[in-house]
Amino acid sequence: MRPYPSRPARLAVSAVPAAALLLLLGAACPAVAADGDPDRDFTIEDSRITESSGLAASRLHPGVYWTHNDSDDGPYVFAVDSRTGKTVATITMRGVGEPRDVEGISIGPDGDIYVGDIGDNLDGSWSHVWIYRFPEPKVLRDATVTATQYDVKYADGARNAEALMVHPKTGRVYIASKNEDGGGLYEGPARLTTGAPNTFRRVGEVPWVTDGAFSPDGGSLVLRSYFSARVYDFADGRLGESRSVAAPFQRQAESVTYTADGTALMFGSEGAGSEVVRVEVEGGAKPSGGGEEKGKPSGSGTPSSGAGDGQDGDGKGNVGLGAVIIVGVGALWFALRRKRGQG
Repeated sequence: MRPYPSRPARLAVSAVPAAALLLLLGAACPAVAADGDPDRDFTIEDSRITESSGLAASRLHPGVYWTHNDSDDGPYVFAVDSRTGKTVATITMRGVGEPRDVEGISIGPDGDIYVGDIGDNLDGSWSHVWIYRFPEPKVLRDATVTATQYDVKYADGARNAEALMVHPKTGRVYIASKNEDGGGLYEGPARLTTGAPNTFRRVGEVPWVTDGAFSPDGGSLVLRSYFSARVYDFADGRLGESRSVAAPFQRQAESVTYTADGTALMFGSEGAGSEVVRVEVEGGAKPSGGGEEKGKPSGSGTPSSGAGDGQDGDGKGNVGLGAVIIVGVGALWFALRRKRGQG
């Protein structure tokens, strides 16, 4: 008979399953970002930002997101650092009159920030709405900038809208109208002009929409509502097939944007101290040089589906894998104990 293991040896044997459990569970569970990592979940700390109604990932400053309040706030746009949740620049737009109902923000391929004063809470009572445009600041500090103002009208009559999207390859501006019975996707002219209204024409049908954003490669368009989100293939200026996105439940779901590298979606909401939540994109989509005119580029990522396939955004795949690992490690621990008792 082999001698019974000494206490140190028993401790070493007992530690094997525990160590294996910790190692394997660490591999099975999603990584949690350390404090200070950019493009992760964050809370908007600025007490002035109580109605964040749009998000746009900076092209010049990694981890920074541009946002704005809803109606009755003035001509202000805020740069928020996702590492800390703090505002690092407040931009005051001049030359744009008094904003009425700012609802969307996007950044074009020229590096300009587009701000959509496109809301109409009276659901189509205003004959025109506005888009403001200014270059993204190269240095993040409080500043006053001169913005260009464009008049916008719709070919089929006034609309309420909350989603403004600039295509990252062509620079064409799109607006998604908001209606509980379904809205429309409206396409602007090839280039916005001053001095006369810019007419947007309906090119697609969309559900209730509170915000939207193009992927950095232009091959996908995500549209969100208060309770769900969908991502559409986008080519030649038209919507293609769509699929659900595992959008988080938020108290007033108002905004969405892709991270600058296209690897995730960032979902925001209104309210003081509102949270911005990251949702991974399947395949880690990154800019691939494709564009609207050439169709959806190969390798374009797809946001994790909320359809319950157990592998992506719903988290069921990780939970299931974790359960299997726990059972397996438990069996290993039991076998070692039994073998030790029979030795």
